Amino acid sequence: MESRSLNTPPVIIPRPDHNISRVNISPNAVKVLYRLREAGYRACLVGGGVRDLLLGREPKDFDIATDARPEQVYKLFRNCRLIGRRFRLAHVQFGQEIIEVATFRAYSGEDSEDSDSPSVERADDGRILSDNVYGSIEEDAWRRDFTINALYYDINNFAVLDYVGGMADLKAGLIRLIGDPAQHYHEDPVRLLRAVRFAAKLGFRFDPETEAPLHRLGHLLDKIPPARLCDEILKLFLGGSALQTFELLRHYRLFGWLFPATERCLGHQQQHYPKTLLIRALSSTDARLAKGQPINPAFLFAALLWEPLREQMRQLQAADDLNEHDLLQTAAEIVVQTQIRHAALPRRYSLPMREIWALQQRLMVITGKHPQRLLTHPRFRAGYDFLLLRADTDEQAAELADWWTRFLALDDAGRIQATQPEVKAKKGKARRRRKPRSRKTDPAAPPSPKT
Repeated sequence: MESRSLNTPPVIIPRPDHNISRVNISPNAVKVLYRLREAGYRACLVGGGVRDLLLGREPKDFDIATDARPEQVYKLFRNCRLIGRRFRLAHVQFGQEIIEVATFRAYSGEDSEDSDSPSVERADDGRILSDNVYGSIEEDAWRRDFTINALYYDINNFAVLDYVGGMADLKAGLIRLIGDPAQHYHEDPVRLLRAVRFAAKLGFRFDPETEAPLHRLGHLLDKIPPARLCDEILKLFLGGSALQTFELLRHYRLFGWLFPATERCLGHQQQHYPKTLLIRALSSTDARLAKGQPINPAFLFAALLWEPLREQMRQLQAADDLNEHDLLQTAAEIVVQTQIRHAALPRRYSLPMREIWALQQRLMVITGKHPQRLLTHPRFRAGYDFLLLRADTDEQAAELADWWTRFLALDDAGRIQATQPEVKAKKGKARRRRKPRSRKTDPAAPPSPKT
């Protein structure tokens, strides 16, 4: 790679020499770009949107960089709100689409005349806590994380501007951090996850200097707020490359900092690793996204934490005399509380996840009116799909999944005929049923279908 610095003039790729067209850019993003320009400000499309357009991909979102301050952007758009404490951003909302507008940031690296700027607030470990320092487009480029994300599409002349060698890395299929990799990872440890996500999503390889710290800096993620890690987890696994992302996270020993209980379980089952339910769930997620089908994050979390749930149930069963329902609920609470100390699990995901788990027990009852009533459960389909995932690695679950698959294929009359009559209990004084202490089977695995 050609040696470049802050003072090196950018490589300018004129409109005839690149494939970006306004036709492929969101009309709302184009509207924001032109309004900023008409108001006398410089405005460029930047980041993943430019990268994906140059690769012939459809961008997920469009971000804009400008020399206008957030308050100035706010005055231009009635549908704008300002967000962020670490760095102020303007969000211009058009229905469900949000165009993010950021002011050019100042650079405080080795080539900067202001490398010790007091305006950049840092923690003792190097993390940037506050960064509301504005600068030029050249400085902004050097403040970005990866070279392939530091390309600018200038609405003024439709050229692509490259200050850091991003075009060369894009053509070479290379993930490279701008500046010193270790320093960048310390400044924002989430870049560890972003590096893996881009490598998996784009199929790129790592620059050796960018890759080397990945193996040893996972502990930095422990200092990131759990809520932010939850957002990153969704980006990691809902981007269409969940399986490859998972494998890279484990390869660089990062997965355990997101899901420590799951990593521990996978370590115990290394010899069966390729056949785990989790692998099937991740592959299924990628397949659904490729077909344009919706994804329920709660289902994915249910798969990611299924093995820790089973392990916790086994531990509780050995120590407490609980019925199956209480056993599962107690174990689920422990698993959730343990997980949220590392990466947040909002209730909009944790509650449906726990319902999916609970349905694995309810699906075992296939007598009387219970199957018909269960079909009306709002999470039935997710619970049934989860049972199908389990079927590949669990013989008892496979028998049960086969029964439900045949049952769902019947009409109403056929379903009534297919359900076996309930066994009536003998009349007499009700007795409290206690779970035998000596049960040796896996409490999370269903028995053969009840008759």
